[in-house]
Amino acid sequence: MAEEIKAHITGVVFQIAAKTGDAIAVGDPVIVLESMKMEIPVEAPRAGTVTEIRVEEGQTVQEGETVAVIE
Repeated sequence: MAEEIKAHITGVVFQIAAKTGDAIAVGDPVIVLESMKMEIPVEAPRAGTVTEIRVEEGQTVQEGETVAVIE
């Protein structure tokens, strides 16, 4: 079952830490956001496989916006 990973803050995508097809574990960083000169990882809520990355580095995202999907 697919699960969306959402940004928990508004910020700029600093780094995409996982790519489509990667197997990830609970707590693995998927995206790293930069906000107020701090790097904040957006972590996987459960183990699975990344099926979609919906952002690009340098893109601004809003709190609650889906940044990736895992299955």
